[in-house]
Amino acid sequence: MTKFSVFADIIYIALNRLILTAILILCASGLFAAAPLAGGDSSLDARRKVLNTAVKYVDTPYVHGGISGSGVDCSGFVYLSFKEALGVSLPRTTTGLHSWVEKIPSDKAQPGDILFFKTDNTGNISHVAIYLGNGRFIHAASAGSKTGVKYSNLSEAYYSRAFAGAGRAFPEADVDNFILAGIVPEETGSWGGANSGLPQGTPPPSDASNGRLLIGAALAPTWNGFLKGGDFVRGFSSFVHLGAETHSLGRRMVFGVELRPEYDGALGVFRLPVTLSWGPNEKIRIFAGPVFSFGDPSINVDGEERHYSGGTSWLGSIGIMAAPFAFTTDAGDFAPYLEAAWQHYYSDSSGKNANADFSAGFRFSTGIRWLIQVR
Repeated sequence: MTKFSVFADIIYIALNRLILTAILILCASGLFAAAPLAGGDSSLDARRKVLNTAVKYVDTPYVHGGISGSGVDCSGFVYLSFKEALGVSLPRTTTGLHSWVEKIPSDKAQPGDILFFKTDNTGNISHVAIYLGNGRFIHAASAGSKTGVKYSNLSEAYYSRAFAGAGRAFPEADVDNFILAGIVPEETGSWGGANSGLPQGTPPPSDASNGRLLIGAALAPTWNGFLKGGDFVRGFSSFVHLGAETHSLGRRMVFGVELRPEYDGALGVFRLPVTLSWGPNEKIRIFAGPVFSFGDPSINVDGEERHYSGGTSWLGSIGIMAAPFAFTTDAGDFAPYLEAAWQHYYSDSSGKNANADFSAGFRFSTGIRWLIQVR
């Protein structure tokens, strides 16, 4: 047994005992979905309910951590508006809301969607508001000439500078002639309308979500689902990710590049895929790329070694990753994720063994992903 094999086995056993426990705990505690915000006519009705609820809290005092009619902070105001109007619980923090929404260009924002701002020198999202249309929004302000829940406009110099992007809380809807109780119809609608208070043709403020730069890393055990007599955990997979978000192709896309160190205890190999990835957001992504494989790949089948070749290939790995929800912290977003990939191996042995050959090529992992926005 080589020193490499001993070292790999140590990692293999440690992951089997420690990471598996952590994954199961996090998955058990996090099996929930985003708020059930409906589409079509229901989406339009839900938007109206949220905004009609929100405007009732105008002049409510600002209270840090507040989440009631006696006082709210900015994220508490958003949480309270959605909870009272629809009975759904959104993330309670500004960063949690920012992770929860689908990021969209500012000119695609509709009444009821959510706006984000960077109002301090940390460079992080620090303020949140509910969009009313035509550049106007309602929010709980903590500073300025008037604090508490109030109306503001993205044409104001302070908010134009601090604006950091928009997020969709509902599916896109037909908002023509959108009418809210307590707000005159002329104050709602699409960006830059005739009654918006902005000159005709005024573009929306620059959207900081366009061109976001993301970095992340992940670690996961790889499961043995097909080989008989093998260990429950057959190895580990990981990746370091550099990604960029763009709307320049007409819709939101996230492109990335990953370095993916992997160890497969069943095959007895260490792999180093280098992949390119694409997805509509951070929740789902497909990837593909070349792989460098180290070791002599073989699988023990009924006491006999079945040997394989082809691990090193220019298209050696292709797969899909899904992370349906995330836990937002000051250190970044942590998300349980699952990943399925196909590795390019072919058998050198005579005869056929469908389970062994499929297991040589297929990898299924579940683990923890960490992601932060650096720009």
